Amino acid sequence: MKLESSAPHYRMRIVTSLSEIAPSLWDSLVADQTHANPFLSYAFLSALEESGSAIEKTGWQTCFITIWDGEQLEAALPLYEKTHSYGEYVFDWAWARAFERHGYDYYPKLLSAIPFTPVTGSRLLARSEVAQRALIASLQELQMAGEYSSSHLLFLPEAQAELLKEEGYLLRKAVQFHWENQGYQCFDDFLDTLDKKKRKNIRAERRKVQEAGIEFRHVRGQEMQDDDWRFFKSCYDQTYEEHHSTPYLNLDFFLRIGKTMPENIHLIIALRDGNKIAASLVIHDTQRLYGRYWGCLETHACLHFETAYYQSIEFCIQERIAIFEGGAQGEHKMARGFLPTTTWSAHHLSHAEFSDAVSNFLERESQDIALYLDDLHEHTPYKTLKHIEASAT
Repeated sequence: MKLESSAPHYRMRIVTSLSEIAPSLWDSLVADQTHANPFLSYAFLSALEESGSAIEKTGWQTCFITIWDGEQLEAALPLYEKTHSYGEYVFDWAWARAFERHGYDYYPKLLSAIPFTPVTGSRLLARSEVAQRALIASLQELQMAGEYSSSHLLFLPEAQAELLKEEGYLLRKAVQFHWENQGYQCFDDFLDTLDKKKRKNIRAERRKVQEAGIEFRHVRGQEMQDDDWRFFKSCYDQTYEEHHSTPYLNLDFFLRIGKTMPENIHLIIALRDGNKIAASLVIHDTQRLYGRYWGCLETHACLHFETAYYQSIEFCIQERIAIFEGGAQGEHKMARGFLPTTTWSAHHLSHAEFSDAVSNFLERESQDIALYLDDLHEHTPYKTLKHIEASAT
């Protein structure tokens, strides 16, 4: 495909497997991004593909858009052709049903996201604004040429969302809950910032776990053995089974990231009478920790809160990690010191009448989100408003 005259030296190429790009070229581009994270790394994305977790057979056909200047990778858009809406965490099932009721095919659609990962990060990976706009133009041309119903870019930085809005995309807001490290020296320092009731409840929850005789072992990625991964996978599978669902990720995926990005991995194991009973896997860099997967083989009061939240908060304090992203949804996290933050996605629908209908829906939804956020901020778990002010910025 030839690009516009504003970038005559660029050429666009659709990549149907990340193996077509040298890891050093991909990771160099990612390192140039303001909103980079471990999920954008070659190691993570290639593990999804090579393990068979995110491939055409599972409804995730790789079709990354790449922009080149000679042999230099100037820009890239992680992009998938989707034949369903599972594993996205920004729900468009109602849109799909509306298309089908009117005799249109909603699938396949184009999706820019990290599969199964509701984490904000750069989607328009580019070394310049010119290259970034070239990505958007290429995406729009691909959508039209392929007769896709729509294209969606999920969990965008706000600046990229606004750039897409300029190009005719519809923006959608949602809410997640993040914990912020205010320079705490220990867990009690954190507790001291909470109001009395929240502080008392957390101490009671932690005490229940201790009284059940449950202890914890932290395993850094570099120390993890195959047995640790197999135990974790059994916990992960159990969570899906309890929700009558099928796990998205297989053991091969976890073993791959264990070997290729161990510095970003941390496993928390709960033990009772020396037996492993639960686990929580988090991904992190030096600034942020991302709560990803949890599961248990025994049920105990407050075990989830301790394993998935409090142990991770202690790890953040110890490692001076600034933000702990608790994952998708979860209003209950506010009682544990997490505060609401806005997430962004951008959507472009090929059919004008559906685009207008979705635009009206998103306008109403945005008003509801604003009211919801106002209500949440009125119920801060903290003694003062400084945490809310920090979260808002």
